[in-house]
Parts: sequence; C-alpha cells; structure tokens
Amino acid sequence: MGINAEYGDRFSVKKRKCIYPTIITMNTDRLDWLSAEHDLGTSIIAAQFKDGVIMGADSRSSTGQYVANRAADKITPLHDKIFVCRSGSASDTQAVSAYVRYFLDMHISELGEPPLVKTAAALVQQLCYNNKNMLSAGMLIGGWDHHNGGEVWSVPLGGARIKQPFAISGSGSSYIYGFCDTHYKEGMTKEECLQFVRTALALAMSRDGSSGGVIRTAVITEHGVERGFIPGNKVPQFITDV
Repeated sequence: MGINAEYGDRFSVKKRKCIYPTIITMNTDRLDWLSAEHDLGTSIIAAQFKDGVIMGADSRSSTGQYVANRAADKITPLHDKIFVCRSGSASDTQAVSAYVRYFLDMHISELGEPPLVKTAAALVQQLCYNNKNMLSAGMLIGGWDHHNGGEVWSVPLGGARIKQPFAISGSGSSYIYGFCDTHYKEGMTKEECLQFVRTALALAMSRDGSSGGVIRTAVITEHGVERGFIPGNKVPQFITDV
C-alpha cells in the first residue's frame, strides 16, 4: 500500500504557484520635457511713448509641459539703448541676440557713433530670414537713437521686419490684441505707457498657460534705461474664480 493511500494526503507533494515580480513600464511619451527644446512660450510687448520706448515681458520658460525657469529675463540688451524681447526657442533667440551684439560692436567701431534702432532690427531680420527654416524666433526690437528717437520694430517668425507704434508677440499675445488696439494711444506719458504695458502682460499671463512668473519692464529714453520688476504675488489678477 502506498504512503498516500495509508495516510491520506498528509505527505502528498503539493504544487506551488510561482509568483513573478511585476515589471512596471513607464510611458515615455509623457516625459516630453526630458528631451523637449527650451522654449519661451511667452508674452512680450514693446510700445512707444512720447519720450521713448517701454518694453515688457513675463518670465516663464518651459520644456514641453514642464516649467523650466519661472524667472527668466526675456528683455535682452543689444546696445546701451537698444533692447530685444525674445519669444520662441530660448537657444535660437539667445544665439541671434549674441550675433547682433557682435555685429553692432563692429558697426560702432567703423562709424564711431552709437547704432540706430533700425540697424539692429535689420540685423535681427537678416539672421532670422536667412535661417528661417532652422530657427524658431519671434523678436521685438525697441530703443532710442539720436536720429529717430524711440522706435519699435517687430521681426515675427519667418523673418519679416515691421515698424509699429506698439508690437506684441508670444503665445499670450493672441489674448490681448483687442485690449491693445483699444487702449494704446500715441503720445502717452511714461506713467500711462507703463500702466498699458503692465496691464496687457497681466491679462495675457492670466489666460495663457505658457506665460507667467513676474513682469519685467525696460523704459528706454534719451537719458538711459530704467529696468522695472513686479513680483508674481503683485501681478494684477483678473480671474479669481477657477
């Protein structure tokens, strides 16, 4: 008689199930910010007033859906009284700005006098147009020179060059065209223009998810440049119920 027959199943060998560890896979499609280009999804503005130009920008830059820098400075000097607001690819616009500063330095050495705002705008346009298939750059050039006073030039994607009394660009600009068309007026005082620029940026930042952070401004006149700053907790809020 076998063991199993005499003692039942007491000594029978039972099969055990093998438990294998679960392998968790990660969907890398959602991690686009790991390899995405550093982008200035942004709101920028430049406006003339009676004594010069005021330029303004938010401070948020991103890689994909990830906010990479919440305090970026998008108002870049090209010369003492000429600045550029940058939107698009951060690396592309930084490279264009660096080239233009270099060319302007050579231009000054040849002429022996400060450059014109339209000269800086022409250099930006030439670089953007000649490399339009490789660059993502929308740029606003503003400043003051001794020949033409305050000027604003826009160089959008593709490399056009347009002189305007005020210009806006970036992902947040689509929300504020109506406000800017309605409230901009020529011959504004410095205080009126500053209020216009700050309100326009605050409105864009309240609607556009790619804009945010702080508000930076630059007031450019014959007497120099005055930089301004509004921290994030002081930016006017227009949408309170979410």
